[in-house]
Parts: sequence; C-alpha cells; structure tokens
Amino acid sequence: MTNRGPNRMLDEFARMMTDAAGAAQGVRREMETVFRTQGERFINQMDLVQREEFEVVREMAAKARMENEALKKRIADLEAKLGTGEVKPADVPDAM
Repeated sequence: MTNRGPNRMLDEFARMMTDAAGAAQGVRREMETVFRTQGERFINQMDLVQREEFEVVREMAAKARMENEALKKRIADLEAKLGTGEVKPADVPDAM
C-alpha cells in the first residue's frame, strides 16, 4: 500500500497538469477569438477597402487615364486642324 500512495499522488498531479493544459488551451482559443473580433471591428471602423475592390478601382483609373490621354490628343489634333483652316467648326463633332 505504500507504493500506491506516491503513485496515486503522481497520477493525481499528472491529471491536474493535463486538465490545466486543456484549460490553458481553451483560454488561448478564447483570447484569439476576442482579439480577432476586436481587430476586425477596428479595421471596419477605419473604412479600409478589400484588396479586390482596390484592384477594380485601380484598373478603372488606368482605363480613364488612357481615355483622357486619347481625348487630349484628339483635341490637340482638331485644334491643329482648326488653326490651319483644314477643319471648320461645323465639322467638329458635338459629342465625343
């Protein structure tokens, strides 16, 4: 019976350590969830855009920039023709 006493205490201690480790993992998961939720709330309050939305707007801006450059060239060409008398104002289209 004397052998069972220390072994029983060690078994009890090992079980308490296992329970404590499980509880610590549970607390860790709960803290991760809390931090993730708070982080998402903080980011949402900052009005940040998602990467996909940013890329769409970036492509739209690049397309608008190219169209703007083409229109500038067209206007310059028309102004050059008007300056030389090749095009009359009636020949310039109303809408672009």
